[in-house]
Amino acid sequence: MAEVPGTLEGWYALHDFRRIDWARWNATPPHERAAILDEAAQYLRRVETAEAAETAETVEASERAEADSDSGEGGSAFYSIVGHKADFMLLHLRPTVDQLGAQERAFNRTRLADFTTAPYSYLSVTELSLYEAYARGGGDSEDPDAIKQQPFAQRRLKPPIPGIDELPYGSFYPMNKRRGEQVNWYAAEMDERRRMMREHGATGRKYHGRVQQMITGSTGLDDWEWLVTLWARDSLDIKKLVYEMRFDEVTAKYAEFGPFYFGMRVGPDGLAAVLRGRE
Repeated sequence: MAEVPGTLEGWYALHDFRRIDWARWNATPPHERAAILDEAAQYLRRVETAEAAETAETVEASERAEADSDSGEGGSAFYSIVGHKADFMLLHLRPTVDQLGAQERAFNRTRLADFTTAPYSYLSVTELSLYEAYARGGGDSEDPDAIKQQPFAQRRLKPPIPGIDELPYGSFYPMNKRRGEQVNWYAAEMDERRRMMREHGATGRKYHGRVQQMITGSTGLDDWEWLVTLWARDSLDIKKLVYEMRFDEVTAKYAEFGPFYFGMRVGPDGLAAVLRGRE
């Protein structure tokens, strides 16, 4: 039986895609839309930094307790999605899956959520395989707890979401490793998997400073095995990186991809421009 590599896990991730009912939204009076967008902007300002909410006394105690339970760690971001698959996406990173659920429910309580449906979502957790960690310089120790404290591991497991002025474009897609009749990633020897992943990593390092990636594992959590999030200043860098990686052996032989979503980061003050209705 093939050797199972150990993994280190960090923050949980929720990619929450939403589609707007534009007919209802456009029919809503402008002053009401403005109030709805103001509420949504306040929500986004809070969750971007994972700070606890200041809630009114009229909010029920259970909702107030949940809003006040945010972690102080992690972050959130709003992306305007291009194409028919969704209109926008909320990305949440939190230390626990319970905190992700709390932020999803907090958005669902906003009035903006009443105008949306959810065509897609994805639950995963930041992940670093131990054989990659050893190759990246886990030090002399092979103790997972010690490796987890290394700076490179912390960057992988607790990644900051790039700001609008840094890497405003994002691409989000799930993927599997094949386990079919001809090739099966999970039957390959450990040394062979290591070799192919080293080659794959070398391709990615060519784009250092131009593309930042976040790899999140989802086996047992969602429909695919991983979700890949790529951020860039130039959208073409994402295209070129993904295309070049198609020629890596690990991708050419073993990779299967789900739907791709592409969007631009939008801050709280930019919501009105993105969601402006018909006047």
